[in-house]
Amino acid sequence: MTFDFTGKRILVCGGSRGIGRSIALGFAEAGAAVSICARGAAGLEATRKEIAAFGHAAHAAPCDLADAAQIAAYVSAAAAALGGIDVLVNNASGFGGTDDEAGWAASVAIDMMAIVRASQAATPFLAQTPGSSIINISSISALRPSTRTPPYGAIKAAVIHYTTTQAAMLAKQGIRVNAVAPGSIEFPGGMWEERKTTAPEVYNRILRSIPFGRLGHPEEIANTVLFLASPLASWITGQSIAVDGGQLLGS
Repeated sequence: MTFDFTGKRILVCGGSRGIGRSIALGFAEAGAAVSICARGAAGLEATRKEIAAFGHAAHAAPCDLADAAQIAAYVSAAAAALGGIDVLVNNASGFGGTDDEAGWAASVAIDMMAIVRASQAATPFLAQTPGSSIINISSISALRPSTRTPPYGAIKAAVIHYTTTQAAMLAKQGIRVNAVAPGSIEFPGGMWEERKTTAPEVYNRILRSIPFGRLGHPEEIANTVLFLASPLASWITGQSIAVDGGQLLGS
């Protein structure tokens, strides 16, 4: 199945690498104009060029998604560059793993408050276009105890709850809100590629827990996001979809 997002304007917060990059490229390949933000300027520009190669508008801007003022400025600049917003994807994560002040602060600031702030900034633009939507990226860590990463799991669970709340609040403005909960996803430069070398016992334990015998690919998350943003999902809101190759089945 192919998707057609010709004429649509997409914002991907946390869009320069991994899952976010695949989401941005998936929308661009389907005909959309795409804006991305992240902290690293070099990675942003590399991905922006990949987006632009599809022949549509490509906008990128550095943004610290823990900073409320920077989020508001980015959303406003992206909407101006693209001529509006049809879809907002909240993908960024602080990966707060340690059960201490720093771990909790990172997860709250980026995994939760960046979603709140970006959504609030984008809502006036989303409300102007029929069929608009927000997709929040959670994690299967939200759906079971997360002893290795307590802040990450707890805040990703809050993301799923907030997704249902957003869906209820924004339905009257014609905005659908859904979430995707990825399992363990491997990509170059990502956490799981690194752990394959630095913590092979952890990597192999996760690998054994997945019935299909492999970790997921970023494109498999992107495909689900595109579906949820498409007219095929026009009657879906307030839902969270686990995309994990059955990883939860082995927990």
